[in-house]
Amino acid sequence: MPAPENDLLLERQLCFGLSVASRSVIAAYKPVLAALRLTHPQYLVMLALWEGAPRTVKELGAALLLESATLSPLLKRLEALGYVSRRRSTADERALAVDLTPAGAALREQALEVPGTMRRRLGLDRKSAAALHRSMMELIEAAAHADDVPTAL
Repeated sequence: MPAPENDLLLERQLCFGLSVASRSVIAAYKPVLAALRLTHPQYLVMLALWEGAPRTVKELGAALLLESATLSPLLKRLEALGYVSRRRSTADERALAVDLTPAGAALREQALEVPGTMRRRLGLDRKSAAALHRSMMELIEAAAHADDVPTAL
């Protein structure tokens, strides 16, 4: 067991490992997504819309854990690419509905190759990728409740 005085070593910091892993994985996605003319954040929006569209900006933000101020520029760029359309919701005129265009819906066929390609690029099989995903989702959930745990300082 490592000594507590080594707890402040950079290599032992969870935040450091997560930060570097996040940047590295997103960088690995970049050339794969370039074929779809998407950035990684745009790809996440498209994934959410392929699961169910139309969706309001509020619903997309909740699904992606993004604020509307972050989401709005992504949606504008996706609209400029011809992948989505934005219009006032018929159910609630205050809400902005985002829908797939025919080009955006058709892009899903090409995107079907992305998960397998990324598993290969990262040296993961389906089982290990699923286990890693489960661990990350548990960590996200724990971080969401971190304020419920008293600070020991």
